[in-house]
Amino acid sequence: QVQLVESGGGLVQAGGSLRLSCAASGRFFRISDMAWYRQAPGKRRELVARITRSGSTDYTDSVQGRFTISRDNAKNTVYLQMNSLKPEDAAVYYCNAADVLVPGTDYWGKGTLVTVSS
Repeated sequence: QVQLVESGGGLVQAGGSLRLSCAASGRFFRISDMAWYRQAPGKRRELVARITRSGSTDYTDSVQGRFTISRDNAKNTVYLQMNSLKPEDAAVYYCNAADVLVPGTDYWGKGTLVTVSS
């Protein structure tokens, strides 16, 4: 159906920046909202940021003002610019896409690891 591949994770010092990318392939016309989630060891997966097809965004409170989600519909790609990273931002970041044709159906990437050193 839809395949999502994340990239851009890595090791960064606290206060630094990273830009994550998620490229969609397959039946990408089925995609509506796209989002980034993260999961730290021992914690639940949480929503970080979401963007609609028209570009409306929302963020979890802990990243508001530091992270920016964007998407390029022509490239079927969503980005997450992460600035002023904190050790508590360290996690595996997952790309998510909602299926507009089958409500309640989500697609997930395999994740990319972000490590933040203090």
